[in-house]
Amino acid sequence: MRKVVSIPSYSTATLGLVDGDLNVGEGSIIKAENGLDSIKVSGIVSCKGDCQFKCGLTAETLNGRDGDITIEGNLSVNNVKIRRGGLHVTGNISAKTLDVDKRVTVGGDFNVEKANVGGILEVNGNTKTINVSVGGTFKAHGNVEMETIDVGGSIEVKGGVKGLEIEVGGSFKGGGPVEVKRISAGGMIEIEGKVNIEDIDVGGTVTINGGEVKGEIKVGGTFKTKDSLKFNKINVGGSVKLSNKCEGGSVKVGGSLKVDGDLIFTKIDVGGSVEITGNAEGEEINVGGKVIVGGALNLSGKLDVGGTAEIGRHAKVKTVNVGGSIKALRIEALESIRVGGRIETIEGAKATYIEIGRRGEVKGPLIGVNIKVRERAKVEDIYAEDLTLEENAKARNIYAKRIYVESGCRILGEVQYTESLEREENVIFTKTPVKVEKLPQPPF
Repeated sequence: MRKVVSIPSYSTATLGLVDGDLNVGEGSIIKAENGLDSIKVSGIVSCKGDCQFKCGLTAETLNGRDGDITIEGNLSVNNVKIRRGGLHVTGNISAKTLDVDKRVTVGGDFNVEKANVGGILEVNGNTKTINVSVGGTFKAHGNVEMETIDVGGSIEVKGGVKGLEIEVGGSFKGGGPVEVKRISAGGMIEIEGKVNIEDIDVGGTVTINGGEVKGEIKVGGTFKTKDSLKFNKINVGGSVKLSNKCEGGSVKVGGSLKVDGDLIFTKIDVGGSVEITGNAEGEEINVGGKVIVGGALNLSGKLDVGGTAEIGRHAKVKTVNVGGSIKALRIEALESIRVGGRIETIEGAKATYIEIGRRGEVKGPLIGVNIKVRERAKVEDIYAEDLTLEENAKARNIYAKRIYVESGCRILGEVQYTESLEREENVIFTKTPVKVEKLPQPPF
């Protein structure tokens, strides 16, 4: 039968090596023998109520109930279990399992394989663990290395984080780099260091300092990065703000997308507005409201905008479909340009097929194989193979192989054609149309 040493309540005892179990009564104080910084117990230490160790402790197991256990030194045990109480260690904690109902504070490092804390876990040193579960708040002043962390309230790590999965009901704040496979939060994530993450899933807001997210960024509210980000998929309900040069896959935003720099992407699908201060390069853009690109725009697919598009430099795309207006230095579409309102260019707009909507307006030349100008639209110079001007449209100069002009149209400049010119009644030509052998070359 194992030996048991009992310390009465509200007493002080000086110990060294206990070969067996140690029972400590409520309000007792344990000290180490002279020359020792800790006591060693070969068996189980059981504490009732508030107990204080003015030294470190090494034991097989530490149990407590109905009070807080304070250890002024290091704690090294296999298992810790405290019911209706807390644990406060000024030094390091080393254990296989830790199960504490209330608060745990650690002055040094926290090296526990599996930890379950009902209230608050605060570690002033580094944390190394496999699994941590905290009901309230987890605060780490150093670095954290783990597999999984599950916290009901909030997490704050001032150092770096490396592991597999972080799940928090409220908020996560990271002061250093974060390298995990998955992080999810019900409220907010804020990371000051670079990230290397597979997936982010947050109900509220996310702010990071750049890095790489290999999988999906899924955010209910807003997502913001302060530096360059490499990403695969962004899916945000509210707004997205990216900084510097960012590169990735698809971006889907319910509200607005703003990029302070260049963006390389596959697809952009935004319900509201898009603003990119630098160059934009990708497959396609689908925006319900407004698109602004400060530099050049290069798309292998479509530019589909419900409202307006403004490109600071050249736009090279496969197709353009704009409900309102588009402005650029030059527009080159491999297939078609369809604009309901206004086209404004310096060098011109070029496509195989161009269609200007009813009452639309064009500033700058149009260059295409087949161009259709709807009724009451106003255009300037046109270079085409087949041109149709619908009723009451206006044009300046026309250079085309085949021209069809409906009634009420006005052509204010010269008209040159090589094959045919058909016109309806009440068409006004300021200059007499001329059939030529060869048409002038378009601007580009």
